[in-house]
Amino acid sequence: MNIKNQVRQILRAIEKSMQDLTLWQASPPEPAAFSSTEPFCVDSMLAEEWLQWVLLPRMYALLESDTPLPTRFVIAPYFEVALKDRQPSSMRLLVLLQQLDSLLNKEPQ
Repeated sequence: MNIKNQVRQILRAIEKSMQDLTLWQASPPEPAAFSSTEPFCVDSMLAEEWLQWVLLPRMYALLESDTPLPTRFVIAPYFEVALKDRQPSSMRLLVLLQQLDSLLNKEPQ
């Protein structure tokens, strides 16, 4: 399986894990929340909101447009801190985020 298919598979698993944890939201944050210049929109969104409404759509857009994927990518540590109150139930989501980090930081074959 090529890297783009692997990324797509992990993104879908992240969505499912968020739904299982009831972190998935039916409505996006207010439009102003997307104007943040802070990493992960920490000043305007919860971590899970950023994941659902910013990262996942951007990653899917990269995959669909056949644009190169990021190669310096680290989000798992942020989520380890952001979801610390939800452990151990959030462990599956954290593992998936670590897998995404690892996959996107691999040297090209």
